[in-house]
Amino acid sequence: MPRNYYDDFTPKDYARYNMPKRKKKDENFFHNVKKAIIIGCACILAGVVSLELYLASLPPIQNLDKFKPNIVTKFYANDENNVIKTFTAYTYQKVDFNEVPDNMKKALIATEDKNFYHHHGYDPAGLARSTIENVMAGHVVQGASTITQQLARILFLSNERTFDRKIKELFIAARIEKTIPKDKILEMYMNNVYLGSGAYGVEGAAQIYFDKHLKDCDLAELALLAGLPQAPSVYSPFNSMDLAVKRRNQVLLRMYKMKYITKDEMDQAKKEKIHLAAVPQFYTTNKAPYFCDYVLKELEKLGYDETEISQGGYKIVTTLDYDAQIAANEAILKNMRRYGLTSKENQAAVFSFNPIDGKILVYAGGKNYVETQYDRVTQAVRPPGSAFKPFVYAAALEKGVRPTDMISDSPITIGKWSPRNYNGRYRGKIPVYKALMVSSNVCAARLIQEVGVRAVQEMTQVLGITTPLENDATIALGSNGIKLFEITRAYGAFANGGYVVQPYAIERIETSRGKVVYQAPKTKVSHELSMNTASEMTAMLKTVILHGTGRAANIGKPAAGKTGTTDDYRDASFIGYTPNIVTGVWVGRDDNKQMRGVQGGTVPALIWHDVMMVATKKYGDIDFDYPEIPLGNDNKMPVKVQVVGGTDETDSNEGSSEDEYVDESMGTPAQKSVTTRSSRSSESASPSQKADFTPKSESQPVHAPIPMANPDGLRN
Repeated sequence: MPRNYYDDFTPKDYARYNMPKRKKKDENFFHNVKKAIIIGCACILAGVVSLELYLASLPPIQNLDKFKPNIVTKFYANDENNVIKTFTAYTYQKVDFNEVPDNMKKALIATEDKNFYHHHGYDPAGLARSTIENVMAGHVVQGASTITQQLARILFLSNERTFDRKIKELFIAARIEKTIPKDKILEMYMNNVYLGSGAYGVEGAAQIYFDKHLKDCDLAELALLAGLPQAPSVYSPFNSMDLAVKRRNQVLLRMYKMKYITKDEMDQAKKEKIHLAAVPQFYTTNKAPYFCDYVLKELEKLGYDETEISQGGYKIVTTLDYDAQIAANEAILKNMRRYGLTSKENQAAVFSFNPIDGKILVYAGGKNYVETQYDRVTQAVRPPGSAFKPFVYAAALEKGVRPTDMISDSPITIGKWSPRNYNGRYRGKIPVYKALMVSSNVCAARLIQEVGVRAVQEMTQVLGITTPLENDATIALGSNGIKLFEITRAYGAFANGGYVVQPYAIERIETSRGKVVYQAPKTKVSHELSMNTASEMTAMLKTVILHGTGRAANIGKPAAGKTGTTDDYRDASFIGYTPNIVTGVWVGRDDNKQMRGVQGGTVPALIWHDVMMVATKKYGDIDFDYPEIPLGNDNKMPVKVQVVGGTDETDSNEGSSEDEYVDESMGTPAQKSVTTRSSRSSESASPSQKADFTPKSESQPVHAPIPMANPDGLRN
């Protein structure tokens, strides 16, 4: 009999064999995960089916094909009466679907929605992907908007990035798909999408960017337009040709991958050079274009993009003083014309803000925005010449030097540097305040030698100048480049008791329904300069306007300031202030060539005068709320009638020039006819007239309070 398999089993083996099997823990875990995945997929599938059924049940939108959006986002000046910029369809021109070149349609589909003709208003795969990303981030970080969804947003919704808006966008897109055919959807999208520089729709964009009709654009130009909806201001060829071309080439590559164009067509289009229209049409509708650009940047920091701004229907109240801005625009053109500075390279910039609350009041980054959109307030780094000297003097005052201390106005050598005064004129021992008043080069050099270069660098840093300064004594004469925005802001500390105040441009943002979605918080304030130093600097800088090189800037009320001119007359500046307004003016050439006869005490001081006459009007003749600083008789003596325009003295050694207090005619014979103090109403004044610089009133001055003890109270 054959042997059985079980014959060798012991009782223990039988017991183990007959025991029930236990599942391993790992098997249980994976089994549960598998069940969770199956249940999750079932829920998602059920959700998708439910959503599909719900969207399919939505009714169509009545009269959608006749709908025209009301795009009315506006920037207002601080009085809320004057509109300084309107985002509206200035070049809006409807184009029929059949009139649009096929390459325009294909470029948009390839770039914005490759499955446009295959979905029902939304892309499920893209929607699932973006939903996962957004849920994980806790907020909307990735979009999956189809062309239909984008049209829904343009016509009916705002551009805020919220889950609520995305849901509404989805529902409206489904209704649009049930209302009109795909070609009509694409047509409406092409006619209403914002493409930057004031262009709504592809036809308007073709006219603005290329000065031609859409039907006349080639493949390269159409691809450039198709790349704009994602970020109109970023990819605008007016703002950055390099980025615009890079984006255009991305569009061409997508068209090739979708087999809309051949490789040869793509390669040829990539080689095409972009020929832009000479004048962007919408710029003529913008009352303060450089300021509005600054506002847009501030809006971006607040989380708004340009498309959202242009199509959101917002009311954006800014800080701009409309009358003062118009005065600045006029003053720049008028005074530059009178000095023959009419070429495109001759430019000027003006920046004003309130040193108490930080509101930006005037902002002009150039004389002609149509010719150049380069902002010389925040972008240009130009040497300020003598206008830098107040920081040297402030550092000296902080070290214990007094305005009435005596200083030697005589030749000096520091290392290999031997600065000299204008015309080689030296005065011997003079008070410190007079050294600043006449803008002595050698006295500034002595002071920086006394206090140290590092002390001056630290002074500028705490006052908000971030541009690096050379570790060299020559910075005392303003040879180092600084942005006009920064040096003007720094002067604000002299006006308000030593506080550095951060300027801002947006006061309030309202929706089209009047809901306030943003209110400017208290401006950033830090106390960096002693009250005593601020008052002494102001007392000294007053003498510059009353008796020194800045007499052309005298507005007949308490004011302080400083002229500046660089070597060979390449840059001229005037930075000055009253208790409530600080204004900086720069004049120069973009090609950095010389401007003979143009100094800080001429064109910049005249522009400053014209702007401040308007900007300070509502404040009256109030004086600084500072302790009296005795400066001998110079700050009290009656002012004689003088010829307009202080004369600057030039430092031929280190790239900056200096101002000199002299009573002589200025400039070339062609300029001598402009010897009277300029104002908005004195354009026809007789050349033989003299300006009266005496204060308007002999009565006791009214002082402007400075909320030094309560920084939080600097803003109302």
